[in-house]
This record gives sequence, C-alpha cells and structure tokens, in this order.
Amino acid sequence: MLEALGVNLTDFIFYVINFLILVGVLGKFTYKPFLNMLDTRKQSIQDALDNAELTNRRADEKMENYNKRIAKVEEEGREIIKAARVKADAQANDIIEEAHQQADAVMARAEAAIEKEKAAAMEEMREEIAALALMAAEKIVEHEIQKVGQEAIVDEVIRQARSRGWQS
Repeated sequence: MLEALGVNLTDFIFYVINFLILVGVLGKFTYKPFLNMLDTRKQSIQDALDNAELTNRRADEKMENYNKRIAKVEEEGREIIKAARVKADAQANDIIEEAHQQADAVMARAEAAIEKEKAAAMEEMREEIAALALMAAEKIVEHEIQKVGQEAIVDEVIRQARSRGWQS
C-alpha cells in the first residue's frame, strides 16, 4: 500500500522516526517555554484583573469619602446660613429697638418742649392777668372815688384790654 503511494517501507519508517524525533525535540525545547509563556500571560491577566478590582474598590471608597465630605459641607453651609439668619434677626431687632428708643427720646424732648411752652404761656397769662387785675383795681379805686358802679368798671377794663390787643 505504501508502495502504491510511491514510498517504500524503509523511507516511511525513516519519516516516522524523524517525525517522532522532531516532535520530541520541539516538545523538549518549545512546548515548555510555550506553556510557561501561557502561564505567564494567564498570571499577568489575573494580576491585571485583581489590580482593576482593587482600583475599583479604592475608587468606590474615595467616592464614598467624597460623598460624606459633600454632605458634611452641605450641613455646614446650612448651619452657616441658619446662624446668619439668627444674627440678621438679632440685628434687625436691635435696629428696631434702637429706633424705638430714639422715637421715645424724640417724644420725651417734644413733651419737654411742650411743657416748657406751656409754662411760658402760663407765665405770660399770669402776667397778663396780673396786669388786668392791677388795671381793674386802679379803675375800681378811681371809680370808687367817683362813685361809679363795679359793672361799669369791669366793662371799662375789658374795653381797654381789647384796645391794647390783649391775647390769650
């Protein structure tokens, strides 16, 4: 059968032996380095996957820390705003209280001025009344001497007071 293919038996055995030697030599010198290269590649891929997983875990931890910081900063911001509102309300109350005090002071000064004017008017009126009483007394004495009635004297005092421009 081999001879039908054009190969004799000794050549065939020689080819088989050469093939087995070649496979043995290749297996000895290239198979183990090839397997070592595959193992090395497999290990580097596994290391890259482990490294990626570790990096993802670290990134998740950092993201969680950043979220906590953001929440803390937001809370601090709310506290600052709340404190500012309280301070602003206190300042507004202080300003209102100061305005009330100033208004009370203005009212007190106005009342004092009114009292002063009132006292001055009373003094002026007392002086006018004293002058009128003195004038009336003069007229009464003068008319008493002339034997004139008191009604005529009072009418005369009023008429003279009007003519002088007596003011109330």
